[in-house]
Amino acid sequence: MTVREEIKQLKREKNAIILAHYYVSPEVQELADYIGDSFYLSKIAAETDAEVIVFCGVSFMGESAKVLSPGKTVLMPDAGADCAMAHMADPETIEKMRDEYDDLAVVCYINSTAELKRYSDVCVTSANAVKIVRALPNRNIFFIPDRNLARFAASQVPEKHFIFNEGFCPVHEKMKAEEVRRAKEMHPAAEVLAHPECTRELLELTDYIGSTSGIISYAEKSGAKEFIVCTENGVRYELEKRCPDKKFYFPETEPVCRDMKLITPEKILHVLKTGENAVRMEAEICEASRKPLERMLELAR
Repeated sequence: MTVREEIKQLKREKNAIILAHYYVSPEVQELADYIGDSFYLSKIAAETDAEVIVFCGVSFMGESAKVLSPGKTVLMPDAGADCAMAHMADPETIEKMRDEYDDLAVVCYINSTAELKRYSDVCVTSANAVKIVRALPNRNIFFIPDRNLARFAASQVPEKHFIFNEGFCPVHEKMKAEEVRRAKEMHPAAEVLAHPECTRELLELTDYIGSTSGIISYAEKSGAKEFIVCTENGVRYELEKRCPDKKFYFPETEPVCRDMKLITPEKILHVLKTGENAVRMEAEICEASRKPLERMLELAR
């Protein structure tokens, strides 16, 4: 049997599904039952009847799936696939902000560890951050860990007072506005689509700012035939699949998340066979970090 055939058989035997983020490699996306951004995949994890979830993404995604489905087995194809930004905040600073500001909501980007989520009031994704912040009764917002998504959300919800944390996504931060300007010179008819984890200077050059799923949807509906895409290059697979008649370019320093690319079909097969790399969490952390995730799902409806 081929790797694909073995995976298919084991999924049937173990009542398993495969979730994959848009940033993993095309050959992994081809194997997935569900492909999406963090918000979509978190909803699937919460609703699935499968007994086993193989999560093709980085560690915080597996944690979120386990938190939302504590009775399920969540397997990570590569236990070392992590997100640097997920660790770029700390409980001490959160507590300090709670002491300094009345009427404060700690808003935690889903791209964070369960340990950070447990100290937060609500989680958000890049797809729903603006909607959820706007819906909160609090005026003061301490947004962790990403400063770039926070600044974008603040620009859309000026009635709130934001306190910024200094975390960032190394992949999106590395993309430079100057590279986008050069790409626009080379492709003058192209629209610029960017993820809000990019810097403010880059976002000023865009035609559309949105989550990964938002970028795909915009490209699909747009009358334009060429696009400069400012997010991780794994999204190219879905863009080209949905828009075969359109062209997609990336900045000169093509954005690649090395951790996402650690996941391979062979590693998926291995964890399905062995049950290795199961996500395990202390009951207290699991329970505490579930509340902001559930509040996100409730407010995002």
